[in-house]
Amino acid sequence: MTHSVELSPADPPAIRNTASIVARLRGRSIVLVGMMGAGKTSIGRRLAAALGLAFVDADAEIETAAGMTIAEIFARHGEAYFRDGERRVVSRLLGEAQRVVATGGGAYMNAATRERIAERGVSLWIKADPELLLKRVRKRSNRPLMSVDDQDATMKRLVAERYPVYEEADFCVVSRDCPHETMVNEILDILDGGLESLPRLAPAPAPAPHLTAVPAAPPPDRAVVPVELAARRYEIVIGKGLLAETGARVARLAPGAACAIVTDENVARHHLPTVEASLDAAGVRHSRIVIPAGESSKCWSVFSRVCDEIIASRIERRDLIVALGGGVVGDLAGFAAATIRRGMRFIQIPTTLLAQVDSSVGGKTAINSEHGKNLIGAFHQPSLVLADTESLATLSPREFRAGYAEVFKYGLIDDAPFNTWLERHWRDVFARGPALAEAIAVSCRSKAAIVARDETEQGDRALLNLGHTFGHAFESLTHFNGERLNHGEGVAIGLACAFRFSARLGHCAPEDAARVEAHLREVGLPTRAANIPGWNAGPESILDAMYQDKKVERGALTFILARGIGQSFIAKGVDAGDVLAFLRGEMER
Repeated sequence: MTHSVELSPADPPAIRNTASIVARLRGRSIVLVGMMGAGKTSIGRRLAAALGLAFVDADAEIETAAGMTIAEIFARHGEAYFRDGERRVVSRLLGEAQRVVATGGGAYMNAATRERIAERGVSLWIKADPELLLKRVRKRSNRPLMSVDDQDATMKRLVAERYPVYEEADFCVVSRDCPHETMVNEILDILDGGLESLPRLAPAPAPAPHLTAVPAAPPPDRAVVPVELAARRYEIVIGKGLLAETGARVARLAPGAACAIVTDENVARHHLPTVEASLDAAGVRHSRIVIPAGESSKCWSVFSRVCDEIIASRIERRDLIVALGGGVVGDLAGFAAATIRRGMRFIQIPTTLLAQVDSSVGGKTAINSEHGKNLIGAFHQPSLVLADTESLATLSPREFRAGYAEVFKYGLIDDAPFNTWLERHWRDVFARGPALAEAIAVSCRSKAAIVARDETEQGDRALLNLGHTFGHAFESLTHFNGERLNHGEGVAIGLACAFRFSARLGHCAPEDAARVEAHLREVGLPTRAANIPGWNAGPESILDAMYQDKKVERGALTFILARGIGQSFIAKGVDAGDVLAFLRGEMER
């Protein structure tokens, strides 16, 4: 074992800064290893809660994926089959996000798994006396390797085989019959005092002002999309590991500058430690402003607090504001950057799919009014966008689907081949496979090209609002309640409505509308207002909400409609009677 620490019950817990422990892990997961019955799951859950990290049990992940218990997998397919699946699951979990991972007793015996843990995690052996393990294991009958007559002999054999390998773990704590909180305190003491002793976690020296850890050319798994706006040109960088490069990129973009990070409570728990650690390593002074998660934060009161806290942090005009989060954070922090000290530079670090392909690109910043969505804001371009695809691993399936609605929109606007590609490859996109980065890059290129032609939405840029006139009306009538309807879901319903309305007016074939709706349904997105929980607004209310849309000109409605897949156009002066008739038909379905 590299570093073994065993504490006795008499050792008092030290005063700890758990945020510091997480930051010093440098994005790595804590991986609990040890025998069955050692308490990895029970202790792991409490350790994760103490550190503000997610917890995952590898055995539970395997059972969910297989649709059967581990005992059933052993009985049906054998141990070799199970071990191979276990290796793949552990590798995937370590590649997704920083978390606390409890592994099965045999997982650490695989050399490839040990290498993967050393690469992406910090290992902790929960060591227990064989007699204690037997006492605990006998209480449960779901251990395949212990479904034998002579459990004592089997346990002794497994201990003899496994303990020498467990000795290779980074740290060790002795499990015993005591409150789980006591064990967690001991583990925190071990981590707090021992992380710097691991060579791979030793603090990196701050780079010289003329040096940076950012490669001169993007590696093969990175994409760089330029947004060509003359003197305000900037780049969208897409790929893995970008959160950990934030400090180096800030130092290169603005040598000597400080920054204020604006984020929300959920993102702070998952990603803020990595960003702050990178800023510390680069010698960049920084402060944090954490807001409540959700659309309700895009309001005057939160905007005012964010501005005041940025100013109170002694952030000067030549410093930077960093928007770390989804569309709400990006819009709010961007609007603050546009107004504080009459305009400051800012960086977008979008952590949702929706923000990576839409709101972080193009310089639209805003907060909501009680009269409608995004009615108070400014055009203010970022200086850099970092779209770290690994940050998407923390999204719920619902949040990921919401982002996909915006990806799908780009094919419908003017790229029919991309639409066809998505219909074929959407499963790989949802599986976070290679298609995901490609879908993000294509979406960003599409938006960047439109923004370069029409930065302030005087013409073609309005095409990006395909589906949004309907969607924003639905969001407004649900009072921006994300539990009932999030933005991506509103866009999905809006896209389906825009094509059905286009077909009703004779602009496109009904088959095109049916194709759009079918794909949205296939990926699990809503396509009608009736799909919104508790929906009870009538056609007249929807039409009234549409009149607050930003594209309304002199009281006349403007819609983005379509002549077919990839053939959208701006339709000005759409007759309100036609809209009302369409909405009445929608409500009758």
